[in-house]
Amino acid sequence: MAYDFSDVSVLIVEDNQPMVDLLKSLLNTYGFEQVSTARNGDEGFEVFCKESPDLVITDWMMKPGDGISLARRMRNDPISPNQFVPVILMTGFSEQRRVMQARDAGITEFLVKPFNARDLYRRIAQIIERPRQFVRSEDFFGPDRRRKKDTDYAGQNRRDAAEETEPTDTGPLVKNNPLI
Repeated sequence: MAYDFSDVSVLIVEDNQPMVDLLKSLLNTYGFEQVSTARNGDEGFEVFCKESPDLVITDWMMKPGDGISLARRMRNDPISPNQFVPVILMTGFSEQRRVMQARDAGITEFLVKPFNARDLYRRIAQIIERPRQFVRSEDFFGPDRRRKKDTDYAGQNRRDAAEETEPTDTGPLVKNNPLI
């Protein structure tokens, strides 16, 4: 499905200028007209607070302030203008522990480098077509970390239909987060 991204603003947080140029080119090809950039997580948070973009695409490894720290600040800092903003994390790390660390920091989607144009577009479409509920608990705020619903399970701990819509193991449901 084709989307009209002309009114959607994006912040790219990346310290590698050729990657920034590539991402901007891809986003422009998809129809994004409002693309801002920052070179690291600290600068990214300043731009984020000033411009309040609709989507953030960030690299993991940057100094000062990496993408994980940036996501945590966007989700938890009281001055954050939008704690529900979708965040796509780009990284060369694809080990399960890294994916789980990103998920636990409040990352919405994970994009492993090297990636192609279709991979990036799929992550953006995923955010639009399958928005995830947000949850808040004592030590986490972000998109619901559970992606798959097991509808075949019929054991004694199966929740009834009314309870299935709200996450129970990570805190109360806060808000839906559609990009558009």
